[in-house]
Amino acid sequence: MSATNQELFPAIGTIAEQTDQLPDDLKDKDAPAVTVPEYDEERPVQEVESLCMRCGKNGTSRLLLTSIPYFREVVLMSFRCEHCGEENNEVQSAGTIKEHGAVYTVRVLDRADLDRQLVKSPTCTVIIPEFELTIPPQKGQLTTIEGLLRDVASDLGAGQPLRRVEAEDAYKKIQSILDGINGILADSDDEDDKEASSSLTKKASTKDAPMQPFTVKLDDPAGNSFLEFHESMADPKWNLRTYPRSLKQNIELGLVDGDVVDEKPKDTAAPTRLSDKSKLDSLLETAEENPNDEIFVFSGTCSSCGAPLDTMMKKVTIPYFKDIIIMSTNCDKCGYRDNEVKSGSAISEKGKRITLKVEDSEDLSRDILKSESCGLSIPEIELVLQPGTLGGRFTTLEGLLDQVYEELSDKLLMSGDSMTNDRQVFVKFLANLKAVKNAERPFTLVLEDPLANSYLQNIYAPDPDPNMTTETFDRTWEQNEDLGLNDMKVEGYETPEPTDDKGQARVEEPTEKNQVNDSAV
Repeated sequence: MSATNQELFPAIGTIAEQTDQLPDDLKDKDAPAVTVPEYDEERPVQEVESLCMRCGKNGTSRLLLTSIPYFREVVLMSFRCEHCGEENNEVQSAGTIKEHGAVYTVRVLDRADLDRQLVKSPTCTVIIPEFELTIPPQKGQLTTIEGLLRDVASDLGAGQPLRRVEAEDAYKKIQSILDGINGILADSDDEDDKEASSSLTKKASTKDAPMQPFTVKLDDPAGNSFLEFHESMADPKWNLRTYPRSLKQNIELGLVDGDVVDEKPKDTAAPTRLSDKSKLDSLLETAEENPNDEIFVFSGTCSSCGAPLDTMMKKVTIPYFKDIIIMSTNCDKCGYRDNEVKSGSAISEKGKRITLKVEDSEDLSRDILKSESCGLSIPEIELVLQPGTLGGRFTTLEGLLDQVYEELSDKLLMSGDSMTNDRQVFVKFLANLKAVKNAERPFTLVLEDPLANSYLQNIYAPDPDPNMTTETFDRTWEQNEDLGLNDMKVEGYETPEPTDDKGQARVEEPTEKNQVNDSAV
C-alpha cells in the first residue's frame, strides 16, 4: 500500500486508537462537527449533510475511510435522519474491480467460527446450502457470520405473520429456515422484550448449546468480498476459488456496454466461441493432422468488452509426458489478455501426485505445467493452493512461485492495525514464501492432480530423478463428481437412457453420498 493510501485509508485498529485519544465529546456520534473546531482534522469519521429520501429533510451521513486486514480499502457509510428516524448503514469497496470473480467458502463447524469477519459487497451473493438459502446482491455490509445470520432472521421473520395467513406453504418453508438459524444463534424463545434483548447481548459463539454445522459461501463476480481465515490461508475450513467472469456478469458490473454488444448485423453469423463444441472439436482434429509447430487462429468475442478478437492455439508435445494445447487470447480494444493450457490427451484413469525436494536455485528453472485441476502445496511454510487457483500455467517453478507471491502480497495491508498478532503471522508467512521462491532454504513442492494433467520436468531424464517422486492414486467419488466424471457415459451410449413416468432421464445416486469437502488437500 502506498503512503497516500495509508493516509486516506488507515487500518481499523489505527482509527480505534485515534478515537480513544480524542475528547469524549468527539467520541459521541451525536456531537455536532462544530463543537470543537480544533479537533475537526483529527476526527476519524467525516460528517456530511444528506437529503433523507423518506421525509425530504436533511439528515447526517458519516463516512469512514479504512482498510480491512488481509483484504483491501473500504468506505463505511452510515446515515441517520433526526426528523423521521431513518437509518442506513453500508460498506463499499474503494479499490478497483478484480480481474476475476471470487468464491469464498467457510465450513462453520463450531461456535468460534461464528466470529469470522465477513465483508459483503453490493455485487455479492450469499449461499447457505444446508438451509437452501440464497441471498441476492444487496447493499454492502461489514459484519460477522453471526451478524449475517441475525440480519437474515430479522428480515425473514418480519413477514411471517402475514405469510401464515396468505401463503401457508411459504410460511412453513421460511419457518424451517428460521428454526435452523435460531438453533445456531441459541436465542431465547421468550417473547418478553427485555429477556429477548438481554439474550442478544451475549454472543452466540460463547453459548454452550449444540450447533448444527453449516456452510457459508460468498460468490462475488467483482472479487470485492471477503471471508476471514484463521491463522493462515491453509485453514482447512476456509477456501478461496477464483473464476473468469462471463460476458453477462461484465455487463451487470458496468464493465461492458450491453447495447453495443447487442448491436450485431443480422446477416452476419455469430463468431466462433471456445464454448462452441462442434467447431472446437473439428479444429482439434485438424491440429492433429498438422505439424506441432503450426499455430491456428480462430475468431471469437472478448469476454470483457464484447469486441471481436482472435484466439491463437498451438499443440505442444512435452517430452516424457503428453500433448498439451496452449491457447492465447489478446484484445486490442480493451487490453484483456488470457492464456490457457489444456490437456490434449484422454482423461487418465488415476490421479497423479508429484513431490519434489528443492535444494538449490537450479531446481527453480525446471519447467512446470500446472493444470486447472491441480492443487499445489509447500508444507514447510503451510502454503496451500486449491485446484483452480491461478488457472492452467505452463512456466518455470520460479515463475510460478513469483506469481503466487505477487497475488498474496497484494492482500497484505502494509499499515498497523489492531490485529497485531495476525498481521505478524502473515508478514512472517510472506517472508518465508520469499525465501522459498529465492531458494534461500530447502523446501518440498507437492503437486496433486486428480486428472494427472500436470507435469514437472525431470532434469535427469530418461534416468530417475533422485529428488522427485511420482505416485498415482485412485480418485474419490467426490473428486469424480467435481470433475463431472460420474455422469459421463463412454460405453453403451447408443442405448437410450432409462426414463421415468414423465419422460425424464433417471439418475441413480450412490447408496451413501458423502458431502464434498472444500478444505485444503
